[in-house]
Amino acid sequence: MGGSADGLEPATRAHDLVAAARAGDRRALARLLTAVENRTALAEPALRELYPQAGAAHVVGITGPPGAGKSTLVAALIGEVRKAGRAVAVVAVDPSSPITGGALLGDRVRMQSYAGDRDVFIRSMAARGHAGGLASTTGAATAVLDAAGFDLILVETVGTGQSEVEVAAAADTTVVLEAPEMGDEVQAIKAGLLEVADLVVVNKGDKPGAQRTAAQLRAMLVAGGSRAVGADGGGSKRPRPKRPEVMITTASTGEGVPELLAALDRHRSAVAGGPTAAARLARADALVWAIVADRLRGRLHEPRLAASTGETLSRVAAHRLDPYAAADELLARLRSDLDP
Repeated sequence: MGGSADGLEPATRAHDLVAAARAGDRRALARLLTAVENRTALAEPALRELYPQAGAAHVVGITGPPGAGKSTLVAALIGEVRKAGRAVAVVAVDPSSPITGGALLGDRVRMQSYAGDRDVFIRSMAARGHAGGLASTTGAATAVLDAAGFDLILVETVGTGQSEVEVAAAADTTVVLEAPEMGDEVQAIKAGLLEVADLVVVNKGDKPGAQRTAAQLRAMLVAGGSRAVGADGGGSKRPRPKRPEVMITTASTGEGVPELLAALDRHRSAVAGGPTAAARLARADALVWAIVADRLRGRLHEPRLAASTGETLSRVAAHRLDPYAAADELLARLRSDLDP
């Protein structure tokens, strides 16, 4: 393991950053999150040290279609949490630049009114194409924030594509946000959001149709629950869908936000040792398999294998080899390289 410009090994630098972050140094915490997100040399020693000290925080995923008001609701939740004297961290997952891989919205100043509050930490991260996707990236980030002492961590997705559903694998409690009169109940079905929701929130409750949208969602959830029972009356072996509570908020005014925070706290208590354990197992699965995939990829690009790996990929690009056969070929090459 090579040294750095400051003469310190990555393990030593990581240890120093971990100690500083746990002591309340927000710059050190930001540097750790950058290392984890970019998977630099500091990431592994930092996570090795931090991960055993994590596991106590409540990770809440907030997702839903664009325009539902996720960022506004997150800001309102921050305010309500701070009224109670609690610390809170936010991971805002933005779309990735196809050129740099960075967050396209990463330069946006989020929730500026909390910038000077040391008990609020907000981080914008890119939804990159790493193996494991959103779940692995946010799983590592939430572990860092958890170990740094944040009891509540909000993960807000950009609300497009698979990230809406993937947030469930990175959260103990998943909040699906909808807005009235947008046909969002149909979007929810298409994205599978209602299947992963622990709480469904109809935001912009001051707009016409909010009560109707909430009623439609409640009816859909009741119908979904009834279909889970087997036709023979004995019940299906399939997991029973969640029966989330449907709430109404107006994040811009704060109406309904205290009730939402109370519901989050109730859900945290209710699932202790139950579904939350399954959610954390899913998070561990994403984290570990992302590391396995990265290490396999790294081995295949080491100097002694890089040329043959490149040749295999070139044949796939030229449609002379299908990707499944290529994967088998690369795995066989790894096995032969590992054999004595």
